[in-house]
Amino acid sequence: MDKINKQTRPIFPFTAIVGQEEMKLALILNVIDPKIGGVMIMGDRGTGKSTTIRAIADLLPKIEVVTDDSFNSHPSDYDLMSDFVKTQIDNSVNISTHSIKVPMVDLPLGATEDRLCGTIDIEKALNEGVKSFDPGLLAKAHRGILYVDEVNLLDDHLVDILLDSAASGWNTVEREGISIRHPSRFVLVGSGNPEEGELRPQLLDRFGMHAEIRTVRDASLRVQIVEQRAKFDQNPYDSIKEFSDKQSDLKQLIINAQNKLPSVKVDYDLKVKISQICGLLNVDGLRGDIVTNRAARAFAAYQNKDEVEVNDVKQVITLCLRHRLRKDPLESVDSGMKVEQAVSEVLF
Repeated sequence: MDKINKQTRPIFPFTAIVGQEEMKLALILNVIDPKIGGVMIMGDRGTGKSTTIRAIADLLPKIEVVTDDSFNSHPSDYDLMSDFVKTQIDNSVNISTHSIKVPMVDLPLGATEDRLCGTIDIEKALNEGVKSFDPGLLAKAHRGILYVDEVNLLDDHLVDILLDSAASGWNTVEREGISIRHPSRFVLVGSGNPEEGELRPQLLDRFGMHAEIRTVRDASLRVQIVEQRAKFDQNPYDSIKEFSDKQSDLKQLIINAQNKLPSVKVDYDLKVKISQICGLLNVDGLRGDIVTNRAARAFAAYQNKDEVEVNDVKQVITLCLRHRLRKDPLESVDSGMKVEQAVSEVLF
């Protein structure tokens, strides 16, 4: 390994993670199409949630950003630029760029709204007439991943802000009549343990996907996971080297899928069937229909297909709908099973 790699903290390779296929698929689809709306990962303690999320961020190709810009602005995509960079481009000012790793931002549970959104220096604005803005975590997460561990314990007000920014792609800070906005498009990943309480249904519904993970019960698989982790802890650079080919292959698959995504089609009849399933399950609103269509297209692109097939929908629909069903405390059927039953009725 070269010196640069050895100076940075080694990250457990994504392709070395054993099991938890549902969580891995949800994360891959969200990085292929961030407009899916993020993923909520609920599961037992010690099941590798944080490890997997850091690993997917480390796997992704570097992104090109405008130098001396606090918002990771894209040099050519208007939707991903700050207003400052847009003004420079409109005035034909030459901008310089450099490459950075995809931002991976952790939101601590005790974070304040100012820490999340950023702050405006009112004194400077009044005395010098200059808009001075200290960017928050939403600015740092632009074009990257924002991870909230134990999101079900986070203040509802902050969860609302997070979900609004994730949906709109912008963060607006207003104080004393001064308003500043900046792009904030990121993949929102929340994780939590159901024992510590569920997220409110109206907030949960706004996560694109919901992955459930359970502790592996198979003894031989548990041994494999323990050995894999022990090997990495003993010599992380050897472990990274061992999986470098698999990492490169998966990275290329994701890049190819991102490029292919705009051209992937969904047949009208299949769209109707997706909506039939949502209707059968009494899913409120249209978010379930929209997300399932997006996720199916992302999955088809990941499989290098030009058109979404029935099987692509089957692979993703439970992830997209299980958290949108109305909870009946007296019902013993798992929400994932209910989705599968509805799918088997509509998609033969």
